[in-house]
Amino acid sequence: MKYTLAEIADINKFSISKSDNLQEIIYLDTSSITENFISGTCIMPLSEAPSRAQRKVKSNTIVYSTVRPRLKHYGILNSPPYNLIVSSGFVTIDLKKEYEDRIDARYLFLLLTQPAITEYIACIADSAVSAYPSFNPSDISEIAFSFPNIEKQKAISEIWSNFEQKISINRQINDNLEAMAKQLYDYWFVQFDFPNEEGKPYKSSGGAMVWNDKMKREIPQGWYCGTLLDIAEYTNGLACQKYRPTDNNKLPVIKIKEMHDGLSADTEWVKTDIPDDVKVFDGDVLFSWSASLEVMLWAYGNGGLNQHIFKVTSKNGYPRSFYFYQLIHYVGIFKQMAEARKTTMGHITQDHLKQSTIALPPNVDIANKLEEKLCPIFDEIVKNNQEIIVLTKLRDELLPLLMNGQATINYHLSASFLSSLYYIETNTN
Repeated sequence: MKYTLAEIADINKFSISKSDNLQEIIYLDTSSITENFISGTCIMPLSEAPSRAQRKVKSNTIVYSTVRPRLKHYGILNSPPYNLIVSSGFVTIDLKKEYEDRIDARYLFLLLTQPAITEYIACIADSAVSAYPSFNPSDISEIAFSFPNIEKQKAISEIWSNFEQKISINRQINDNLEAMAKQLYDYWFVQFDFPNEEGKPYKSSGGAMVWNDKMKREIPQGWYCGTLLDIAEYTNGLACQKYRPTDNNKLPVIKIKEMHDGLSADTEWVKTDIPDDVKVFDGDVLFSWSASLEVMLWAYGNGGLNQHIFKVTSKNGYPRSFYFYQLIHYVGIFKQMAEARKTTMGHITQDHLKQSTIALPPNVDIANKLEEKLCPIFDEIVKNNQEIIVLTKLRDELLPLLMNGQATINYHLSASFLSSLYYIETNTN
């Protein structure tokens, strides 16, 4: 079966109107979904919503950003809330009712997001006469797709859904682990309720607190005011274009894009004999100091660090968890400073780090005690991210083979991905 998108789907058919009688909406902008992963939504009164909050969605609506298609701001919405409204920067695609017994909406989403189609749409966008590369809904309405029988579509879609479910579970686990670790850190070093000599929370149990003029707050007695430079070394990356590999001995280049999205086919390479201090390994702390101020635990394999990113390492014996969370906290302060000035924080310099003010204990023992508790959590977060990478790679390699007939699948499918058993037979014909 072969159909054009216009034949089988309604494009941008459903828009918000007064008759919907919505007082409050959940708003999804184009930048908040990438490859079917929603990073955040905003709840707001409809009266305060941006003018682009226009598109209504329903179960299995496909949303596809019309701007910069290579950024892959697309997804399929499974049972969204009734008041979820998406930006008019999306094209919304809803399977027509009369085709629901012949076409699986998830399979249509997989077809629309295959690399060849994404690149085709991106080339259309590149030729647009506009401020940004963008396409019109009419540009994709005549794309024609072939569909196998509905049973095969659903089987392939179910495999994809199981991959997505497992990846989503890992992300949820990591969100919980990160929240738990941050809460414990805050309890010890923001609220100062670290265990005292009797194992009781220091401040809540009446531990002595003294005013610090420089920090404009009370800190535990015996503590002092230090800076971010007292607890960590900040090593800037290389201009990696000067170190191009000449053979297979190479490392992927870690730029700000890789911090966001991990390694991809577009990731550049650097030769392996770069200085050790700019080589990155899983579990290292990275800090992008230019434009996008972010701190992360790297978990995507060995690489070479590009300029505009600091590799942050221990100084004066302070453990990773301590300088990781101190830096995260201070990046928030840097952003608040920029917002108060109604400007953007262009980049962080060593002077900014030197001018920071943080409360430091008289020795690193208390920080090391928390590190003992947090290190296993950090390791689990890195491990889950590594599993996401493996699952994503397997998904992206397997699905095209199944969809174009290069591989067939016999499967025993249960409710969870972990109990599913797949037997892949490569088609050698």
